[in-house]
Amino acid sequence: MCSASSRRRCSASRFPDFDDKIISMYARGMTVRAIRGHLEELYGIDVSPDLISAITDAVLEEVAEWQNRPLDACFPLVFFDAIRVKIRDEGFVRNKAVYIALGILADGTKEVLGIWIEQTEGAKFWLRVMNELKNRGLGDILIAVVDGLKGFPEAISAVVPQTVVQTCIVHLIRHSLEFVSWKDRKPVVPALRAIYRAKNAEAGMKALEEFEAGYWGQRYPAIALSWRRNWEHVVPFFAFPESVRRIIYTTNAIEALNSKLRRAVRTRGHFPNDDAAMKLLYLVLNHAAEE
Repeated sequence: MCSASSRRRCSASRFPDFDDKIISMYARGMTVRAIRGHLEELYGIDVSPDLISAITDAVLEEVAEWQNRPLDACFPLVFFDAIRVKIRDEGFVRNKAVYIALGILADGTKEVLGIWIEQTEGAKFWLRVMNELKNRGLGDILIAVVDGLKGFPEAISAVVPQTVVQTCIVHLIRHSLEFVSWKDRKPVVPALRAIYRAKNAEAGMKALEEFEAGYWGQRYPAIALSWRRNWEHVVPFFAFPESVRRIIYTTNAIEALNSKLRRAVRTRGHFPNDDAAMKLLYLVLNHAAEE
């Protein structure tokens, strides 16, 4: 067994990809304590928590460089979304918002434009995000898909005024189901499908009116009110071909990414600080990009 002072050198000589193994385990959501136990059980190495933290902290330089890299001037489609992550802050575990911007290039390539951590999800912060993206070279977005946050469309239009802002249909459906009892959710979803699967905006409004006058609309009137409030940013995607509309209303790209992030975050429970959360989120996104 190596002495404490020579432990890393000894470990590195026995395992040339030692650092990579630690980073890979961290990216899977393992805590420093879990990584230490795993290395001891698997390789018989007693690795200090400080060494593991030092190895993972080196990722932060890479994160900063990635977060400030130049962007393409134009993206046909960008999904903007936020997930919640528990992070310790000033002695309390707070439910912070992690903002994600996922761009889709013309050839279908996906690129995460950036990730940001903030206390709450708000339009003022999204305006800062948009300005940061502009400063990194982003000049235009054809379609921006957002989660219905009040003021967000205005934040986008202030920076990229020609962008078509589309409310995420998946988020709108989820919000609609918040008004519905659990046993009624299954039949309500196909009733809503007639609205966003309509052939055009006029047919979509007719379907909304029929839903509103029908059984589910009468039982849960708040649903139709919610769709009407957001209608200005629901209708834009009707102008596009079915193939484009399907990409927008299914939001598979951002949902798949969020699923990976939530799975890793769930394994950790909560993070000691923002940097620890940022390291993991960046590594998870990196691994997702390689798949």
